[in-house]
Amino acid sequence: MSVDLPLRDIHLPAEPGWWPPAPGWWALAVVLIALAFWLGRRARAAARRRRQRQRLMRAFDAILDRHPPEARPAQLLGELSQLMRRAALRHSPQGALLSGEDWLRHLDGEDAARPFSAGPGRLLLEGPYQPNVSSEAVHAALPLLRRRLRDWAEQGDA
Repeated sequence: MSVDLPLRDIHLPAEPGWWPPAPGWWALAVVLIALAFWLGRRARAAARRRRQRQRLMRAFDAILDRHPPEARPAQLLGELSQLMRRAALRHSPQGALLSGEDWLRHLDGEDAARPFSAGPGRLLLEGPYQPNVSSEAVHAALPLLRRRLRDWAEQGDA
């Protein structure tokens, strides 16, 4: 007895679809999103520091333009002292409240050379109140002030 049954060829299962992705792809997506978020925050912080540094340097240069060291050194030092105080309020509010030698030590920070408390930066404390300030002393203090402002701005809190 022979029965002729039609035999079909072997059927392979259908190819897997692209959705839903395998768990490894989900994990990769989470890692990439977290990385993009972290990089975005870093880029935004760097841009903020760059804008802050530019703003402080423009203010510094504007003060120098208004009061040339050779013409009005006492007024120049007074306005630079105010700019340093405003920058210090954002960098370290407790440091901006200091006065006298404590203020100069705060400006020195971690610098072992102590350029403010034992160097040309000392003029920032005494210069605005002296009737005759030499322009050479002012020129010696200007790079210190500019560097301190730049450092504070680079830290992102100035």
